[in-house]
Amino acid sequence: MKFAYKFSNLLGTVYRHGNLNFSHDGNSVISPVGNRISIFDLKNNKSETLPVATTKNITCVGLSPDENLAILVDEDGAAVLVSLITRAVLHHFHFHKPVQCVRFSPDGRKFVVTKDNVALMYHAPGKRREFNAFVLDKSYYGPYDETTCIDWTDDSKCFVVGSKDMTTWVFGAERWANLVYYSLGGHKDVIVGCFFEEDSLDLYTVSQDGALSVWQCDTELEGLKPRPPKQTPTVHTEEDAEVVKCDENRVPRGEEIRGNANSQEQEGSGKVKYRRQGKYFFNKEGEFNNLTSAAFHKKTHILVTGFASGIFHLHELPEFNLIHTLSISDQRIASISINSMGDWIAFGCAGLGQLLVWEWQSESFVLKQQGHFNNMVALAYSPDGQYIATGGDDGKVKVWNTNSGFCFVTFTDHTSSVTAVTFNSTGFVIVSASLDGTVRAFDLHRYRNFRTFTSPRPTQFSCLAIDASGEIVSAGSQGSFEVYIWSMQTGRLLEVLAGHEGPISNLSFNPVQGILASASWDKTVKIWDMYDSWKTKETLMLTSDALAVTYRADGKELAVATLDGEISFWDPQNAVQTGSIVGRHDLQMGRKEVDKITAKQAAKGKSFTSLCYSADGQSILAGGQSKFVCIYNVREQILMKKFEISCNHSLDAMEEYLDRRKMTEFGSLALIDEGAGDGDAVTLSLPGVRKGDMSSRHFKPEIRVTCLRFSPTGRSWAATSTEGLLIHSLDSRLVFDPFNLDLNVTPSSVRRQMRQHEHTDAIVQAFRLNEKKLIQEVLENVPYAEIEVVCTLLPDLYVEKLLNFIATTLESSRHLQFYLTWTLRLLKLHGQKLKARSSTILPMIQSLQKSIQRHLEDISKLCDWNRYNIRYALAMSKQRGTKRSAEKPVSEDEESDEAANEQSTEENGMQI
Repeated sequence: MKFAYKFSNLLGTVYRHGNLNFSHDGNSVISPVGNRISIFDLKNNKSETLPVATTKNITCVGLSPDENLAILVDEDGAAVLVSLITRAVLHHFHFHKPVQCVRFSPDGRKFVVTKDNVALMYHAPGKRREFNAFVLDKSYYGPYDETTCIDWTDDSKCFVVGSKDMTTWVFGAERWANLVYYSLGGHKDVIVGCFFEEDSLDLYTVSQDGALSVWQCDTELEGLKPRPPKQTPTVHTEEDAEVVKCDENRVPRGEEIRGNANSQEQEGSGKVKYRRQGKYFFNKEGEFNNLTSAAFHKKTHILVTGFASGIFHLHELPEFNLIHTLSISDQRIASISINSMGDWIAFGCAGLGQLLVWEWQSESFVLKQQGHFNNMVALAYSPDGQYIATGGDDGKVKVWNTNSGFCFVTFTDHTSSVTAVTFNSTGFVIVSASLDGTVRAFDLHRYRNFRTFTSPRPTQFSCLAIDASGEIVSAGSQGSFEVYIWSMQTGRLLEVLAGHEGPISNLSFNPVQGILASASWDKTVKIWDMYDSWKTKETLMLTSDALAVTYRADGKELAVATLDGEISFWDPQNAVQTGSIVGRHDLQMGRKEVDKITAKQAAKGKSFTSLCYSADGQSILAGGQSKFVCIYNVREQILMKKFEISCNHSLDAMEEYLDRRKMTEFGSLALIDEGAGDGDAVTLSLPGVRKGDMSSRHFKPEIRVTCLRFSPTGRSWAATSTEGLLIHSLDSRLVFDPFNLDLNVTPSSVRRQMRQHEHTDAIVQAFRLNEKKLIQEVLENVPYAEIEVVCTLLPDLYVEKLLNFIATTLESSRHLQFYLTWTLRLLKLHGQKLKARSSTILPMIQSLQKSIQRHLEDISKLCDWNRYNIRYALAMSKQRGTKRSAEKPVSEDEESDEAANEQSTEENGMQI
């Protein structure tokens, strides 16, 4: 139970690649983040990342109309069917080729997948009782190049497919007598979007060169005639029979419809015909701005188009009236989605990892989130565990709310990579160190940089530490091998600690005493005494270069990670080593695509780069250049559990062995630059012809863990990795973990004692069963007047358990006063005994403090709002019936009544 940490959320990454989707009610955005998907609830201001992962980055997401199912397809064409209700994977399927788009029909009975130059229509899972969830219905051929986009008619009778060969194809979902397929041309570039009008076969097509074609159909949807059933089989020759009967997985292919743009079938009498009603251009004369994405809302006739320069246009169709234009980024807009009401528009920019939701009527942002452009390298929890600060290679410091999952402030004062961040003891000041030669302090009240610490000579700071009081700031240098000490109050440089003979890799203050430990590449850890003029108290000699150092919460133990993959434990008072862990083999490095040696050999040179003690100090968390994070027991010095932080094979160093299929006689395929790509990538198609940015490069980021921190509450830990900020929490919902159980302790016996008003015995037995709902039922049945009596009779063993339960329940409970009364009585009656075990119960107290602080913020805002409304209502009631010109003098009685009203209002607010 103690190490049952499960993936709970992914922060710091809001959009990577693929298409955005709105939920049916229009209040949530579903965004692909690497090989996972995140759901951003815009009404309740919360984000959630599903615990479902594909093997590679997700390229397209298909959402069923009832929002029960989602189809996730990755770069290789591997599909996963996910239930959005249970958050579980229902089925795996492989299309064997990259998929461009997935779209469910409006009635939810079919879905279409575009792969290569073919559109495949499948029966929707769950509508029919089939062993295989993906049953192919029809295959539609026609385009000569890859298909790019899909749209359905409102009654699911037809769908349209756009292609890279500049043609658009309309197909019938059934074989209609007057419409099997219809080909439309008229464009000079790749089709980016094709959209049906509402309840019509009329079409809009948008191409990459910024051209819009309006197509009018001579037939209504009701005019489609069903074709009489054919008796002849679809397979005519024995040679084709084997191909049509089954595909690569020996699954029946279904019916094939092969279209021909030059055939006479689509021009026959009585057939559906299209004519172009108009053609419009988005770019002005002389502009060459590629159109990269488009979305159309059928009810409001709004067309939204995004361009490679980061600009989007809003037009009303079919008149092509420009509503407004806005530049939201300096990178290409990769995906656009409009919600069901048509008032919110979501934009995804893959280059910078931006996710924006724009309300076009009020011209304001509903959501504006962006992760770190480059890797995250540092993180820190606030003392109450409510906020997380992160620093990245892009020079930004971001602060995230752990409850909502959103970033609420970004500091951009640094001009180079941020190497370390930390909170002070109050939790309202963030200090960050950077390679630009500055250490900056930021205020979370006014959101500003109020202190900047610099060194006498320019140097790059690689690490940072603040003492327990928050008055002393220290930073280690990479170039001058010195540690700098400043005063937080005055900002003055107090001391420069010299003595190391290599770059300073890490710093850590003793949480209890004024002692600083500095780790260096010179194979030593020096301990400096702040109260003895910063003299070197001890020097710990190591076997290899020191990379990380950290103190236990009580300050009586020091852990050091070295370059040879070992974690050594020291008694800092006596400078004696108490133990060591050889963790090199636990890292399990993967093999990079360009490595010349095996993963086993490469792991010999790897080590842990980040260490963190758990809240109780009994275990230690370690991570480094690997996809694994290890938890060790300090006393036993054994590995307790390994967590795999990613299974995304789009990242490098994930596979243990090389894939033989990627090897050629000239080496790995990863070393061969194809020189062609989509979008803004470099294209070298003909000699002398160059398109795109020639300085752009394609690389696979390597999986690694740069920083690890335990939450002060002890219920979660966070890791900054290549994928973002990963949070793992204890999942206690479905765990049966009884305590001191015997045959007489059953739920029925607990409820019997509850009915007999033996509340203390009922609470004790409920905790012995350790079922959350039963404990909550027993507690909430205790009368309010008897809480103090029950707290007095409660055995000491269960006081800590009850406080821990209240701390976790208070986060989501509505009974604030009830649970706060329990907390107050327990702390008053058992405070002295709890104080003796303060080091062990500290995580529980901090968890309690976090819950109370969150409710205080919510209720204080509500009380202020109510108080101002009452004042406004009183002022308006006094002005009613009076003339503006002549103000009625207020009598002394009215003044005294108003003062009494205001005073009573303030007292009520303070009570709440």
